[in-house]
Amino acid sequence: MSLGGQNTDGSNAGGIFVQFNQDCTSLVAGSASGYHLFALTPDEGVEEIYASNSGQDTCLVDRLFSSSLVAIVTVAAPRKLIVCHYKKGTEICNYSYSNTILAVKLNRSRLVVCLEESLHIHNIRDMKILHTIRDTPPNPRGLCALAPAADRCLLAYPGSSAVGEVQIFDAVHLTAACVLSAHESGLAALAWSACGRRLATASERGTVIRVFAVPERARLFELRRGVKRCVTISCLAFSACGALLAAASNTETVHVFRLQDTAPAHAPAAQDKPAAGAVTAAGAGAGAGEAEGGGWLGWLSSAVAAGAGLLPAHVADVLAQGRAFAVARLPQPAMQPQVAFTNVGRAPRLLVATHDGLLLVFALDAAEGGGGDCALLRTHRLLEPRAPPAPHPHPHPHMPDAAAGNSYAGALRGRDPARMTESERAGELGAALEGSPPRGPFDLRDPRHFPPMPAQD
Repeated sequence: MSLGGQNTDGSNAGGIFVQFNQDCTSLVAGSASGYHLFALTPDEGVEEIYASNSGQDTCLVDRLFSSSLVAIVTVAAPRKLIVCHYKKGTEICNYSYSNTILAVKLNRSRLVVCLEESLHIHNIRDMKILHTIRDTPPNPRGLCALAPAADRCLLAYPGSSAVGEVQIFDAVHLTAACVLSAHESGLAALAWSACGRRLATASERGTVIRVFAVPERARLFELRRGVKRCVTISCLAFSACGALLAAASNTETVHVFRLQDTAPAHAPAAQDKPAAGAVTAAGAGAGAGEAEGGGWLGWLSSAVAAGAGLLPAHVADVLAQGRAFAVARLPQPAMQPQVAFTNVGRAPRLLVATHDGLLLVFALDAAEGGGGDCALLRTHRLLEPRAPPAPHPHPHPHMPDAAAGNSYAGALRGRDPARMTESERAGELGAALEGSPPRGPFDLRDPRHFPPMPAQD
């Protein structure tokens, strides 16, 4: 989860925090007025399904799949995690930590809270802390990734602040799984595939993206975002089927790579350089422009397999890297944009959400790459950036004031939240977790993916 649009003090600075949920069926947004949930409609529109209107500047928010469970962090209380049942407008529980919360990750088994030098793993069913990973390397951006698949509940986080080492932790058995030596410079982005068997990584240099098989530690793909400038890659995202990978950065372009199944590299990830031509991706030199390695560089890439033995090793490695087969061009560079894939019927779509409250919908020709550039189909304004509103003593008729420490029991029964029983908390968590069954690729035209909202009491 990124901190797009925030100042160093945690405020949104008039920007919008945006994040897709785990299966890309909805979008959450946090702004100076609270948090908002949006659903994509079958006609490629966007519908707001909930607004907290709490008046509290929300710097982090995440929704568990299509359930009613939402985790939020506010600027007023950056060390406190608040877990809510958004349909009831009630706070189930809250937890305070020793330092600022930088990221929150959820799947159907675990909730992970990332601080700068520690990670806290909760059981999603009762919110009890199961394990704390302490004294991690300094991680000021809160970089971590939790696999969405509950049966492969793997957590990835930086193993070094200087080089691109990735620690893989089994969040079910609470044991270290393996270590990947992914890059020679520090990490900038991590992303799991939907099945939890592949991990994509990008470094601070912003030119090379790598995809690994886990726990085998085999490097499957090496992808080159560009060769002309170093950028900051803020987001990596797999498609539901795992055949596509998108990379967004602080430039005006989002690159889409096609991952063609090939025999994995024989060397484990600890050996940072693969054999020339051993790891490739489809779409090399697909006419995606200068930054994507088209023209003469793309032509040379296609010749590497035949003449790799005649080239110096470092030259062959660069030319063997896969190039983006499609590019989406934003109207202007965005700060830490978030990307996701979805489908309209059988047609794939690339979604890009920006910190200034926009959602862009691009067409994507998965077979041909759309000639290099993805057509912009729709632009939606989610929220208008605005200055923080004046504080209100009771910001929401259903949501208790988080700063007062109220929770579900205190709100409904008028007693101290510390007296909320475990069975009451478990009951509320169970109710909030309903409505998040496992599902395949999301289809905007399938009405079953948009169940009717129950009437509010």
